[in-house]
Amino acid sequence: MSGARRRVAAIARKEFLHILYDYRTLFILFLMPMVQLVMFGYALNMEIQEVNLAVADQSNSPASRQLVAQFRGSTFFRLLPCEGGTGEVEALFATRRARAALIIPADFERRLAREPEAPVQLLVDAADANAATLIRNYCQQVLLEYDQGRGVRAPIPFEVRPAILFNPDLRSSFFFVPGVMALILVMISALLTSVAITREKESGTLEQLLVSPVRPWEIVLGKVLPYIALAFLDAALILGVALWLFAVPFRGSLLLLVGLTTLYVLTALSLGLLISTRARTQQVAMMAALTATLLPTIMLSGLIFPIASMPRPLQMVSMLIPARYFLLIVRGVLLKGSSLAQLLPSALALGAMTIVLLMVAIRRFSAKLE
Repeated sequence: MSGARRRVAAIARKEFLHILYDYRTLFILFLMPMVQLVMFGYALNMEIQEVNLAVADQSNSPASRQLVAQFRGSTFFRLLPCEGGTGEVEALFATRRARAALIIPADFERRLAREPEAPVQLLVDAADANAATLIRNYCQQVLLEYDQGRGVRAPIPFEVRPAILFNPDLRSSFFFVPGVMALILVMISALLTSVAITREKESGTLEQLLVSPVRPWEIVLGKVLPYIALAFLDAALILGVALWLFAVPFRGSLLLLVGLTTLYVLTALSLGLLISTRARTQQVAMMAALTATLLPTIMLSGLIFPIASMPRPLQMVSMLIPARYFLLIVRGVLLKGSSLAQLLPSALALGAMTIVLLMVAIRRFSAKLE
C-alpha cells in the first residue's frame, strides 16, 4: 500500500507543478471565478428601483396632488410630470423613457368625495413581463398606502401580517450568489479535470503509462487530488467574497457545508474525468465540459428559473443536473441553517451521481490502458 501511496503522490505532485507553471490554468482557477461571481452577483438582480413613472394629473386638486406625493415619496419611482396629458404619456412609452404611467382623471376629487373609491388609470410597459409584474405590485402598494392614509379600510374581515423568512429585505443577491457558487465549482472542476487526461494524450505521455506499473485508479486519483485541493481553495474564496462583498448570511454549519461541497466537487471531477476519456484534444474536452455544465446549470438547476414552473419533461431532465441538488444544499446551509437530515435527499443524489460517473470513467480509462 505504501508503494501505491508513493505513486499517487508522485502523479499528484507532477500535476500540481504543471498547474503552477501554466498561467492559463491559474487564470481559470482564480481570476475567472472572481470575475464571474462579481458579474453574476450584480447582473442577476430581480430588484426594481427608480422606475420612470409618467404622471398625468388631469385633476390638479389637493387629493390628486396628495396621491402624486405618495408616489414621489416611494424609493421605487422617479416621476415624470406630463403636462401634455395622455399624448405625452404615449410618446414617453414609445421612446421607452417611461415604464409605467399614472393617469388621474379630471373628476378624481369630486368622485372621491361622493364615493369610497375613485378610478385612476395605471399603464405598465409589459415588454418585460417579470418587471411589469413587479412595477404593478409596487404601484398597488402605494395606492393601498394612500387609501390607508385617508382612513379607508380594506373590505376583509381579517388582518394579514406577513413575515418574510430567511431574506427579510428580499435581496436578490442572497438567492443568486449561492447559485453562482454552484455554477463556478461545477464548471471549473469539470473543465480542468477533463483537460488533465486529454493533455497526456496530446503530449504522448499517456503511452508511457501503458508500460508503467501504475494502476488506473492510481492515475485517476493522482490526477484528481490537486484539483480537489484547488476546488476547495476556490470555494473558500467564493464564499469569502459572498459573505464580505454581498453580505450573504451564514446561518448553518461550516462542517456540513464543507462535507457536502466535497461531495459536489467529486461529482464535477468525475464528470470531467468521464469527458476526458472520450475527448481526443484539449479543445474538444473544454467544449464538452462547458456544454455539459454551463447551460444546463444556468437553465435547468433552479439557479435562475424555478424548477416547479418548468414543463414536466424538463423537470425530469433537471434531475440529472448535479447543481440542482447542490443549490438546495448551499442555499439551505447559508440562508436557512438547514441540518444534514433536511439535506439528506440532495446529498444521496450527489453521492449516487459521483459513484456512477467515477465507475464509468475508471472503467473506460482502464480499457484505454489495456
